[in-house]
Amino acid sequence: MPSTIVGITMFVLAAAVGAAFSGTILYAYYEFRLDKTEERVSSFVDGFEDRFKTATATIAAERDNAKAEIEEALEPLRQIRAEGETLAELTEKLAPAVWFVRSLDESGGPSVGSAFVVASDSEQSLLLTSYNTVRAATRGPGPAVFVRKGDTEIKATLWTWQEDKDLALLIIDRPDQPKVAFAPKDPPIAIGERLFAVSGLGARGAAISQGFVGDVSTVGIQHDAAVGAAFQGGPLVNSKGEAVGIASRAYSPLGFSSEGVFFGIPVKAACDKVLECPGGDPASPGARR
Repeated sequence: MPSTIVGITMFVLAAAVGAAFSGTILYAYYEFRLDKTEERVSSFVDGFEDRFKTATATIAAERDNAKAEIEEALEPLRQIRAEGETLAELTEKLAPAVWFVRSLDESGGPSVGSAFVVASDSEQSLLLTSYNTVRAATRGPGPAVFVRKGDTEIKATLWTWQEDKDLALLIIDRPDQPKVAFAPKDPPIAIGERLFAVSGLGARGAAISQGFVGDVSTVGIQHDAAVGAAFQGGPLVNSKGEAVGIASRAYSPLGFSSEGVFFGIPVKAACDKVLECPGGDPASPGARR
C-alpha cells in the first residue's frame, strides 16, 4: 500500500479506472446478452402463429386418425352384435311400411306372411310379398288375400307373381303409404354383414330377427336370420333399414334347403317380372302390367 498522499491518490484513481473498465465490460456483455435475448424472443414471436397453426393442424389430424382407428376397431363389434337400440330404431322406422298378410292354402288352412310397401301414390300402394303365402290365391277361384296393420285389416288385390323367385305383388287402396327404401349399391350387402328379417306382425307394429350374411350372389342372399311363417315375404334389411332382399321360406336356388340357413331373393330380382323398374333400378318401382 502507498504511504504518501500521492501514492494513495494514484491507487484510488487506478481502482476507480479499473472499476469503470470492469463496469464497461459487464455492461457491454449485458447489452450483448440482451440483444441476443431480444433476437430470440423476436424470432419466436414472428414464427409463433405459423407454428401454432401447424401444431393445431397436427393435433386435428392425429385426432381424426385416432377416431378412424377407433371406428375401425369397433366395426367388427357392430357386425357381431346388434344392440337393443338398433333393433328398436329399425322397428320404429320400418313398422309403418310392413304389413301382415293372411290368406288360405289349397287345403283351406291358414297361410300367413308379410308384405312391404315398395311404391305408393295418391290412389294406391304396391306391396311385395312371398308367392308361397298367396299361392292358393293365384288359382281361380282362389281365397281372398288380406293385409293387416294393427287393428286395421283390408282386402288386397293379387296383381302378379313369379313362382320361381317366390315373389308376388299386392295392391291396396291406401294412398301415400310409407315405403321401405332399397339399398342403392350392387351387391346390396356383403358377406359377414349383419342382416335383419322384418315381419309385419308384432306388438310394436313389426318384429325383427337378426343374423349374418353367409353368401351373396345374383341368385340369392344366404343368411341365418330366422324366417318364421310370419316373416316370409317381408323385407331383409341392412343396419340402415334399407331393403337388400325379400325373406323366403320356399326359395331354394340350389335345389335344396339347408338346416337353419335361408336364401333371400335379391331386391333387383323383383324387377324381372313382378315390378317395372326404370333402367333396372328398383328404387322407383311400379306395377308390372
